[in-house]
Amino acid sequence: MLNKSLTLLSLSLALLGGPRVALAQGAAKPDSQTDHPADHQADKWVSLFDGKSLDGWKSVGSPDSHWEVKDGAIEGSGEASMLVSTTGPYENFRYRVEMKINDGGNSGLYFRTTPEPGFLDGYEAQVDSTHSDPIRTGSLYGMCHVYSRLVEPDTWFTYEIEVRDDVWRGRDMTRIKVTIDGNELYEYLDFAKTFGPGHFAFQQHDPGSRVSIRKIEVMPLPDAK
Repeated sequence: MLNKSLTLLSLSLALLGGPRVALAQGAAKPDSQTDHPADHQADKWVSLFDGKSLDGWKSVGSPDSHWEVKDGAIEGSGEASMLVSTTGPYENFRYRVEMKINDGGNSGLYFRTTPEPGFLDGYEAQVDSTHSDPIRTGSLYGMCHVYSRLVEPDTWFTYEIEVRDDVWRGRDMTRIKVTIDGNELYEYLDFAKTFGPGHFAFQQHDPGSRVSIRKIEVMPLPDAK
């Protein structure tokens, strides 16, 4: 399903205005010029979840929301809240998460957020396969939207985000690469540098949503030269 959707994604871009993806200003097609030597530091991943407890994480929001570890995975359910990492802040990094969302569910993978985040704090990589919100998994919410269903509900997938403060043609900006199951979707160039160094978090969107996370890893990256 992912390969078919990515083919349709490429065709939509080639036709300039296809309905499957709306690219906010600043989105850029990945190319070799965006590679950095640090991309190949495959031995630097650091786990942020021990598979047994919520050590290193805290819930922020409604007391009627529930975050717990079951069968080696974090599960979020109940009322709206955020599960935020107590480590950090992080500035330049690769961030890799294995997760899934239920049918009709909605969540978000947040980065560069605050220690006590609300839904509008920090960058949000959307997690949504079939929710009534048409903005799907692979989107940077409010910045670069994907409307194709790249991941089926109740299916484990790998979300990877790479973030770097950098300079492009003499302009400061933040690069954000978004990858799903090893397929790089796009690189977004945020010239506003909307959010600075911050924390990671997961969103519990509403009582009909159930999000599961079984692996969380970060690879800190050096500052741009």
